[in-house]
Amino acid sequence: MTFEPEQLGQSRDELAAMLKALRKRVGLSGDRLAARCSMSQSKISRIENGRVRPSLVDIEHIMRALGASPELAAEVFALARIANTEWQEARDLRRKGLDKKQLELAGLESSSSEFRSFLLSMITGLLSTPEYIRASLAHIPGKHEKTVSMKLARQKVFQDRSKRFTFVLTEQAVRFPLLPRAAMADQIDHLVGITRLPNVRLGVIPMDAHMPGCPLNTFTIYDQRIATVEVSTGVLVFRDPQDVQSYIDEFSGYEACALFGAQARQLLGKWAAIARRDL
Repeated sequence: MTFEPEQLGQSRDELAAMLKALRKRVGLSGDRLAARCSMSQSKISRIENGRVRPSLVDIEHIMRALGASPELAAEVFALARIANTEWQEARDLRRKGLDKKQLELAGLESSSSEFRSFLLSMITGLLSTPEYIRASLAHIPGKHEKTVSMKLARQKVFQDRSKRFTFVLTEQAVRFPLLPRAAMADQIDHLVGITRLPNVRLGVIPMDAHMPGCPLNTFTIYDQRIATVEVSTGVLVFRDPQDVQSYIDEFSGYEACALFGAQARQLLGKWAAIARRDL
């Protein structure tokens, strides 16, 4: 299925209205539809009022319950897929203010218990030193001290031992020379310290490791409900369980070929020593 970026995240109300109209067309009450779908009436109501994004599984149950034709079901499935995908353009995020994005990320981290992040080319803010964060924002016009402070404040989420974190970084992400050599060595040492946190698994994939497939993007998975994928012009947000599961499967492949624990610390220590060489 193809769609225009401006469609993403804007079809929720349209989908809700269509589902409500289809139910009324066949003469079913919300209660009767809920019973046929093995859902609660309140969930059907929230879906039809646009307060809940139905998954493709939900849509399948509803289409069967309504006796929808294959052609009509395909149309509703396409709309549901768009409604469960959001496009956040980088220019819009910057115009609205980077602080708002930090609040959104903090909210996701607060409401989630399991995090998986695959870092292809750079180190994420949760794992960064203040110097690295400042350097990562240097290409964006304006003052960023508040954003830097908010990124550092988000790192306190590691103190919540009920949450579990798994980070997989490529060698390119760890060693990308964003900072002078001494500061890069300090950043790598910072990663070593994070590997010792009891609720964090931090793995690295050396350049000569065999990786499954061909990784194209940095992405993060929050529980099993949201996957965010970073591209150069913005962020895609996937909420449909099938889309999220595809990223969980991709992450598992990278996780399987990463080095963790003592092996990761040994390799990180080697890279930090190289960064400090000849200083």
